[in-house]
Amino acid sequence: MRRLYHFFIALWYSFPFQLLFNNLRRNHVLILCWIILFAMITGNFGQYLGIPYLFLDPEYLNKVNFTSFFIIGISLATFTVAFHITGYISDGHRFSFVGALSRPFTKFALNNSVIPLMFLVLYIFYILSFQLDNQYSSGGQLVWNLSGLLVGFLLMTLVFFIYFWLTNKDIFRYVVCRIDEKIKQNVQVTRASAMKKLDIARKRQVRVDYYLDYDFRIKKVDDSGFYDRSTIIQVFDQNHLNLVIIQLFIVGLVLVLGLFKDYPSFQVPAAATSIIFLTIFVMISGAFSYWFGGWSASMAIVVFLALNYLAGKDFFSKRYEAFGLNYQTQPAQYSNENIKALHDSSTLKADRIETLQMLENWRQKFPDEKPKMVFLCVSGGGKRAALWTLNALQVADSLTSGRLMDKSIMISGASGGLIGASFFRELKLRAKQGEAINLYSEKHRNSLSADNLNPLIFSLLANDLFVGFSKFEYAGNYYLRDRGYTFEEQLDVITEGLMDKPVKAYWEPEQQAIVPMVVLSPTIINDGRKLYISAQGVSYLNSAIISSPDYELSKLGGIDYQLLFKNQGAENLRFLSALRMSATFPYITPNTTLPTEPGIQIMDAGISDNFGISDAVRFLYAFKEWIAENTSGVIILSIRDSPKLGQIAERKSQSILDALTQPISTVYNNFENFQDIGNDTYVGFAKTWFPKPIERIDLQYQVESYAPILSQMDSLRQNNARASLSWRLTTREKYGIVENINSPANLAELQKLKKLLD
Repeated sequence: MRRLYHFFIALWYSFPFQLLFNNLRRNHVLILCWIILFAMITGNFGQYLGIPYLFLDPEYLNKVNFTSFFIIGISLATFTVAFHITGYISDGHRFSFVGALSRPFTKFALNNSVIPLMFLVLYIFYILSFQLDNQYSSGGQLVWNLSGLLVGFLLMTLVFFIYFWLTNKDIFRYVVCRIDEKIKQNVQVTRASAMKKLDIARKRQVRVDYYLDYDFRIKKVDDSGFYDRSTIIQVFDQNHLNLVIIQLFIVGLVLVLGLFKDYPSFQVPAAATSIIFLTIFVMISGAFSYWFGGWSASMAIVVFLALNYLAGKDFFSKRYEAFGLNYQTQPAQYSNENIKALHDSSTLKADRIETLQMLENWRQKFPDEKPKMVFLCVSGGGKRAALWTLNALQVADSLTSGRLMDKSIMISGASGGLIGASFFRELKLRAKQGEAINLYSEKHRNSLSADNLNPLIFSLLANDLFVGFSKFEYAGNYYLRDRGYTFEEQLDVITEGLMDKPVKAYWEPEQQAIVPMVVLSPTIINDGRKLYISAQGVSYLNSAIISSPDYELSKLGGIDYQLLFKNQGAENLRFLSALRMSATFPYITPNTTLPTEPGIQIMDAGISDNFGISDAVRFLYAFKEWIAENTSGVIILSIRDSPKLGQIAERKSQSILDALTQPISTVYNNFENFQDIGNDTYVGFAKTWFPKPIERIDLQYQVESYAPILSQMDSLRQNNARASLSWRLTTREKYGIVENINSPANLAELQKLKKLLD
């Protein structure tokens, strides 16, 4: 027992343990950064958005391989070294015996590696679990990938420590005085701070009895030379210089990568970008901690309030523009009076006449029957919804021998679903125009499901925060190569370069009823209205309100984009920009600002209706007489990436934090449920004024119905069985989404659809 007691005493007063305890006690910012990393790899942070899979399955150049893990290893090593430097600068004075050792920083870092080592071991464990359970990786490939992580980590660590080894050697043996004189001129205040900390250190040293040396042997601390002022100052000066050099290296690296961010080879994995974020944050926090000491938290608050005030004065404002619109001309007036004036009866009549001609052209395709008219309503949901929609349309159109798209009149919805539907429509258009395109090829699914999150995340760091000054020309106007541009360029790549055209390019194919018209309806943040973007004039989507002029307070639910921006080049809007506006996801794709006075910002269409059903009913109402006379009924085909009647969750015991956040989380979690109830009400009312049958077909992505996939998933995935809501999908997610069309419920709906269209 006595020997055990002495062992624990020695362990308690060992350098690694005291550094760990010191970090937990004082360096809360550093610990918070590690907690964020631990939470991300274990699935406790951002799981619904797929953030953990960016670390467990990193992609580089659309491949998960040695190189992608190698880059993660390099970034993780850089963060670890930043953690050591910041800890050394902030708390080295509490362990002044280090200053008497040869090459003190490297020994400090070696003893400060408890948390990084724990993270690396846990990270490898989760990679092994995830890759084996979710990626179909072979043993050899998995070992090769992990070797990339370890080689990157060890190589970058070796580079940093060789640098510190050489510089410390030069400092203590050869050029101490020269460096001291150069630094003394610039860091007098810092030097004074160091001396003050040294005085405190003499009185309040942390007791350390043993430390770990390079040979991994435990050595006893020798306190001789403990108060060597010149040694302490020289150690501080050199490592302060090292910190500056490392900071400049990282910032310079980010700037260089940002200049070449449009080249795929420079688009590092999103996980590596996140670690670079944290690295810069750690270094900034270390600088605050050292310069301001006990006042660092207060100064951080002061700086934050100052930045917040300047941001409120538009000092840091950055406008993300819709490419094709003219922002140099007089902006459109966005007021209730002007909106009402634009949507007058004459405009409504003109748009109706034009669309009636489109309906007549559609009708002429079926001279021997009164066809069913199909409304395609697709839900949002990032990459998951895009792949699910494309796959569902491929299967449904193939099963009906092409009749699905031929009998469809309109496509509405939100976000990723509209991207998938628009891509399939473009393939259909090209095939009808005689191009050699296989509509139902797996190639298109693979293309659409390719990663486009890495460039977005990296653009946020390298371009939006540091560069963002380069421009490009489109439709005679110049725009910044910002994050919106990066998103559109990646969208162009994954859709095989087929949709890089202005909105007006679709006017004739839609008017001739070669393909169904697409109506995008992103939300205007300023007042909650929809912005209807279409190649056709669609002011009649407000006909229910316009037809009631006696009520002066009528508020139009949507605004025809073509009318509002007629003088700003509405017809030149890039279709990819329209898709981007409809798919704006918080923190990933920025809100778009349009040229109006006052300026309006656009956000995801899913805010108002994630499923597009309300817009389909509005169109049906506007042309109910014609549709009733010329069709045998209507089919609303809803392709949704979530189950409509999911299992009702049991109410569980709540923590205090859960109780405080429940009102907000309850609203957020039930957002789609609210919209489903509203849409059912829309369709229910439609059946009272539309005389023909209204059939509803629902193709739903619901993992619960596909047991083989669920049974093979690991615990991380079972906590959230659906594919993540992000612009990045893993191999397992792609496979599960594609195979879900074969669930019993979906197969039954497909047979029902086939029978109706026959």
